[in-house]
Amino acid sequence: MSAGDAQAGDKPTTFHLTPQEDWTRQANDPTYTPDAYAQDGFVHCTDGEANVLAVGNLFYRGDPRPYVALVLDPARLTADVRYEDEDHRYPHVYGPIDREAVVAVRRVIRAGDGGFVGIE
Repeated sequence: MSAGDAQAGDKPTTFHLTPQEDWTRQANDPTYTPDAYAQDGFVHCTDGEANVLAVGNLFYRGDPRPYVALVLDPARLTADVRYEDEDHRYPHVYGPIDREAVVAVRRVIRAGDGGFVGIE
């Protein structure tokens, strides 16, 4: 089990995966809203480090930009958080992400082929 995944009985870490430039572009804003929010109506998040890497490989492997994983404290979010998948791995945040809810910003490690292989 890697850092960021749940230990026995613990809740796994919640992440939001985003291109680094998108995160830094909104650095002076009190909230962060990804570009896809306008289309989707919510912010996609993922619980567990292994799951967020799998999401990166499934959806963003062909995007060569550097990515970061925002580590979220869901209790600090002012927007509603809903798990709408059966396994409760992919929370949706129905509003912007409050910067106060971002407890860490971790660089995503990429392989030469674009694969997502780790989170620093």
